[in-house]
Amino acid sequence: MIAPGYAELQRILGDAQGLTDAAEAHGTLTGALCAAGSYRLDDWLGEILPDGRVDTMTRESCRACFDATAQSLGGVDMDFEVLLPGDEQPIDARATALGQWCQGFLYGLGTSAIDDVTRLPGEVGEIVRDLSEITRIGVDGSETLETNESAYAELVEFVRVGVQLLFEELAPYRVVPPPVTESLH
Repeated sequence: MIAPGYAELQRILGDAQGLTDAAEAHGTLTGALCAAGSYRLDDWLGEILPDGRVDTMTRESCRACFDATAQSLGGVDMDFEVLLPGDEQPIDARATALGQWCQGFLYGLGTSAIDDVTRLPGEVGEIVRDLSEITRIGVDGSETLETNESAYAELVEFVRVGVQLLFEELAPYRVVPPPVTESLH
């Protein structure tokens, strides 16, 4: 199954009475995949759907999104994409969705074993703090549409590349410890 795009995931979540929109849901998934090695489809569904309840078609569509996101993050091609509304949507709607995506991403990071994501050191911590700032994004009404479009495109690219860097740098947090087994003597 092909992973749903933004509009399709938005429709799926709407039909399933999702707890969030497509951008924030994808951000949550991406943040959790960056930092939690044991994060699974059912964990994500529990975050974005009431009681994690889902019919077979919704589950398979969400699985396709989950798998495609995990694969693009872990791939060598650096082809991860932030799931956002298309360019045909108004700039203010796309900017709002980018802020919601970043909010979801930070929430997803918070589901991991990292004690305080805002205190990560160096470049990784700086990216996390920048993503936190992007949650408050808005369109500057005093600027031209072209200037706002350019600024938006730069932010989307910053988020895309920053997330890929975070995925690489947070690899130690994704190591799942082996299960503890009791030995019988």
